[in-house]
Amino acid sequence: MNSETGRQRIDVDEAEALIRAHLPPRPITRVPLEHATGEILREAVVAERDQPPFDRVTMDGFALRHRAIASGRRRFTVIGTQAAGDPAMPVGADEACVWIMTGAALPADADTIVPVERTRRDGETITLEAGYVPVAGQFIHRAGSDHRAGSPLLAPGVRLGPPEMAVLTIGGHPDVAVASRPSIAVVSTGDELVEVGEPVTTFRIRSSNDRAVVAALAGAGFTRVARQRLPDDPVVLQRELGSLLAQHEVLVLSGGVSLGEFDHVPRTLAALGVQVVFHKVRQRPGMPFWFGTGPAGQPVFALPGNPVSTLVCLTRYVIPSLTASLGTAPRAQATRVPLAEAVTFEPDLCWFLPVVLHHGDDGSVRAEPRPTNTSGDFVALAGTDGFVELPRGGKAFAAGYPARFWRW
Repeated sequence: MNSETGRQRIDVDEAEALIRAHLPPRPITRVPLEHATGEILREAVVAERDQPPFDRVTMDGFALRHRAIASGRRRFTVIGTQAAGDPAMPVGADEACVWIMTGAALPADADTIVPVERTRRDGETITLEAGYVPVAGQFIHRAGSDHRAGSPLLAPGVRLGPPEMAVLTIGGHPDVAVASRPSIAVVSTGDELVEVGEPVTTFRIRSSNDRAVVAALAGAGFTRVARQRLPDDPVVLQRELGSLLAQHEVLVLSGGVSLGEFDHVPRTLAALGVQVVFHKVRQRPGMPFWFGTGPAGQPVFALPGNPVSTLVCLTRYVIPSLTASLGTAPRAQATRVPLAEAVTFEPDLCWFLPVVLHHGDDGSVRAEPRPTNTSGDFVALAGTDGFVELPRGGKAFAAGYPARFWRW
C-alpha cells in the first residue's frame, strides 16, 4: 500500500475492521474520582472490606432480643438512642431495647428490629402493637452479605456511570486508572463555508458539519477537541493540516475527499506522510469516506462533505472506533430494530436510512423510515433517533425486517 491509493471501494464491515486494526489502545492515566465520571475503567476494582462492614439496620425502630418476644414479653424499656455512625450500643437485658436509626450498626446482643410504627411509646417504655409478631432477624442487612473484602467489584472496560461511581468508593481508592481521551482536531474544508455570525452570500453556506461533529464527539465523552475551518487551497491545507497533525492525536476532516478539481484533501494528506488505509466504501450516503494514519500513527478520518454523509460516517465509524480504543468491554450484539414499513433500495450499496423509533404500549419498538431529500438535507435529520443499516444486495426490505440500528 502506498500513501496515495490504499484499499478502494470496500464493504462496510471491512472498513470497520480496518479502522479498528489501525487504532491502538489508548494510554492509561490516573484521575481523581471526581473526574472519572463517564470515563472507561482500565483496572480491576476489588472491595476494600466486607459490604456491609457490619450488621446494618435497615429500618428506624427498636433493637431487641427476639427471645424476649418469644417468651411473651410485649413491653420494653428504651435504654438509649443510636444514630447511624455511632458505635454499637449493647441492649444488655431481655427487657431492654435501643431506639435505633436506619444505617446504624446492630448492637451485638440484639437480633431483631421492630419498626417504630409497630409500637406505642410512653416515656421510656414501648409496647408492641397488639397482634404484631416480629420475625427474628428482620430489618437487618448482615455483614458481608453483599460481598467480602477483596471480591471483584468492577472489571476493566466498563464505562463509569452513576452506579459505577458509587461502587468505586467501596474500593477505597481516591483515584482510578482510566483510558486517556485523545486530543482531536475537527476540520471543515471548503471555500463555500461561512462561519455563523458572519455575512453570507447567496452562493455560500454556513459551516455546520464541524459543529455537528464536535457535538457528537462531546456526547460520546470526547471533549479535548479543537475546531478549524480551512479553504480549498493546497498550500494552506498542507501548512495547517501539518500543524494539526503535530498537535493532535486524531484528525476528523469533513469535505474535500471526492474527485472534484478542488478536492485536495487526499493529495495533501499524502504529501504530509499520511498513509491511506482505504478510500471509498460501498455505502450510501458517504461513499467517498477516507481513512489513513499519520506519521506518528495518528488516525485520520476524512469524511465526505455532504452533511448527512458526515454525520452518518461519524456515527457509524469514528465514534465507535475511538470508543473501542479506550478499552471498552466487547459490545454485545448490535441493537436491531424492526422496520415499521417496507422499503426498497436498488443500488448495490449498504444503505444508511434515518429513522424515528416508535415505542408501543406492549414494549415493542419500530423504526419508521425518514429518508432525506439528498445527502445535503441536514434539516431532515432533526427529530430522528439515528439510522438503520440495510445491507448490500437486499433491494427490498419488508416491514418487520430486523435492521441494525445506530443512534446519533
